[in-house]
Amino acid sequence: MLDYDLDVLNSATKYPSIPTYHALGDRGTLVEQATAFTGDVLLTEKVDGTNSRIVCLPDGDWFIGSREELLTARGDRVHNPALGIVAALRELAAGLKIEDTGRIAVFYLETYGGRIGGQARQYSGQGRVGYRMFDLAYVDPDILSWDRARISAWRENGGQGFADEDGLRAAAEEAGIELTPRLARIPADSLPTMLDQTHAWLRETLPATLVGLDAAALGRAEGIVLRTTDRSVIAKARFQDYERTLKRKG
Repeated sequence: MLDYDLDVLNSATKYPSIPTYHALGDRGTLVEQATAFTGDVLLTEKVDGTNSRIVCLPDGDWFIGSREELLTARGDRVHNPALGIVAALRELAAGLKIEDTGRIAVFYLETYGGRIGGQARQYSGQGRVGYRMFDLAYVDPDILSWDRARISAWRENGGQGFADEDGLRAAAEEAGIELTPRLARIPADSLPTMLDQTHAWLRETLPATLVGLDAAALGRAEGIVLRTTDRSVIAKARFQDYERTLKRKG
């Protein structure tokens, strides 16, 4: 196995923060400053569960993690049952066949339903758990020799090598993993830019979740992720952010 520090591996493979489509102001209120996009923009459903990851090392070792920590590894090392992530993803992780590129491949998934988060019943009224893949990154193992402060800055400034849309689709198909729903691909100049326009656009574009797990699900969607097809620009637009902002504005 590769020689690495688990804390460093954890930091190097965490999912970076994604900005909101409209900038955040005081007390979580959005302001009239939209993210600038150019070219085609891909719209996907943002699923409200828990951010999860499968980390595949070049030597065949693998780890399952939440957004903040590694939960288990091949052979059930460092096992942590938090949020049901390991139970949901262990079989998938064990069966992944990764092309040997010499890089660490990190599959990012949203695990949802069950008892995961306050919105679990939007996806299942029967306690079912599902997962959808939403991103894929590649990390050079040499980065594991860096200190954690350097890795954190590198990660939050776009250092991880994310797959573009074609690469993400190909990897998901190869692994047999469903992606978060693709809603549309639209030109950037057709995006709404005002807060009230964006709220109305969200309701029109995604009136209900597309990833319900059973007929008893309540069905409210969390929002939409917007990204360029090469993933150079990415942002999220959540219903609750616009509802809270517009309510405060009266």
